[in-house]
Amino acid sequence: MKNPNRYGSVTRLSGNRRKPWVVREGKSGQQKPIGYTATREDGLILLAKFNATPWDIEADKITLDELYKLWLDKRACKLGEANRASLKSAYNHCAKLGGLKYNQIKSYQMQDCIDGCGKGYSTQGAIKNLWGHLDRFAMELDIIQKQCSDLLTSAPIPETTKQIFTDDEVQRLWDNQNLEWADSVLFFLYTGFRISEMIGLKTANIDLNAGTMIGGVKTAAGKNRLVPIHSKIQSIVQRRFEQSKGGYLFEYNGKKLNESQYRDVWNELMNTLNMDHTPHECRHTFRSRLDSAGANKVCIDRLMGHKSKGTGERVYTHKNIEELRLNIELITN
Repeated sequence: MKNPNRYGSVTRLSGNRRKPWVVREGKSGQQKPIGYTATREDGLILLAKFNATPWDIEADKITLDELYKLWLDKRACKLGEANRASLKSAYNHCAKLGGLKYNQIKSYQMQDCIDGCGKGYSTQGAIKNLWGHLDRFAMELDIIQKQCSDLLTSAPIPETTKQIFTDDEVQRLWDNQNLEWADSVLFFLYTGFRISEMIGLKTANIDLNAGTMIGGVKTAAGKNRLVPIHSKIQSIVQRRFEQSKGGYLFEYNGKKLNESQYRDVWNELMNTLNMDHTPHECRHTFRSRLDSAGANKVCIDRLMGHKSKGTGERVYTHKNIEELRLNIELITN
């Protein structure tokens, strides 16, 4: 079916391209590109959206602020919530250039937003990432001819300062397991759980007879993973299970624990035991101890909730469960 006059068009470009379909508007009479898509259907959808609510595509007029708002409406909505929030926050460090025409902004001005933000590598990386998104969008709209963001640099990710628990520290925890919340540290050390995973672990997902727990968050490989209960913490899990009032394994005054509350009790316990660790260092310790004990690499990934190459379908048979149990029990101290 032929499009109405001045409606625009969707045509395929030659060559091997990731997005070979160019979408051109028809209102100006100049057939200006408004975007590129992977399929003709996506191109027709984009063209329909443009005709419903046309946006300014005058390359010589559009400012950074206008492009950013257009990008938020047309492109950012396709990103994950956390990524979108990070990029929106990053724009606060670029807004000083908001009134400039986008095609006149140079690399050194973009770089100045990164260097002058006064923040660490994470924020600097987000600003660099934002400029890349805006440049690619501007290229689609034929606002610029080259991507200045390709020349940007940001602070590198620092080397990890995580320190694992020593064998002496693990033994000190066992010697002082009567201290309040010491059992939670031991639970971490023999499960590899994150704070959020420990806090969210429900008693309904614990099978004391089978000696297993179902928990995990964050990634597809980590969610709802099956973790055998190590023999050394079976009594800890059973005691917490029996004491539960709100349906969670670890509770604060009979209610679901939150991360802020747990970090407070963690810091107090570390001071009492003269240790200097973060909860996440338990997770590093768990993996390190498994590796040192010669555990199977695939089993380590499954226990940690990491995606492992070559594992095939993540379906647990009885053999899989027993294999995980044998590997987790390699931690003997």
